[in-house]
Amino acid sequence: MFTGIIEDIGTIQKLEKEAQNLHITVKAKITPELKIDQSVAHNGICLTVVAINGNDYTVTAIDETIKKTNISALQVGDNVNLERAMKLGARLDGHMVQGHVDQTAVCTHVEETEGSWIFSFEYDATLNNITIEKGSVTINGVSLTVVNSKKNSFSVAIIPYTYEHTNFNTFKVGTVVNLEFDVIGKYVKRLFEQQN
Repeated sequence: MFTGIIEDIGTIQKLEKEAQNLHITVKAKITPELKIDQSVAHNGICLTVVAINGNDYTVTAIDETIKKTNISALQVGDNVNLERAMKLGARLDGHMVQGHVDQTAVCTHVEETEGSWIFSFEYDATLNNITIEKGSVTINGVSLTVVNSKKNSFSVAIIPYTYEHTNFNTFKVGTVVNLEFDVIGKYVKRLFEQQN
């Protein structure tokens, strides 16, 4: 489990395809604190550390992860939002995030509004995921509050700290991002579907 509060921004050092898997090597300040088999969220994707070498570490994404996320669009030099799994008993500053990306979305609008930014996104509604006004959503691993919720789109407001300390500062119209919808909302939606 994660909180959606980004700890570090890593830089992609190497991408290596092996059969249907993708090995991703990342340079990050938190690398010396990592260990093999540890879970780290990369743009909201929970991946397991399989190797550590100095300030670089490697994780592996399998075919299902590659198909469901924006991970195949990564290039050497790209920045990724990083978060280690939360500690039991620690303060939950964001919201409950599993690190299991539900689908991707496309950035449709970016607007600077006197000290903050509004980012709008559109996603495929046929996959039956939903947002609700003032509910939670995770975008590239960042825990955020939904504004302007519609059937297949929504917006979020970004404060300067989040803009500067995540890869939101690289988003533009057309950027593809990972979405994880609120886990409680997903369970409630499924319960209602089963009763109808």
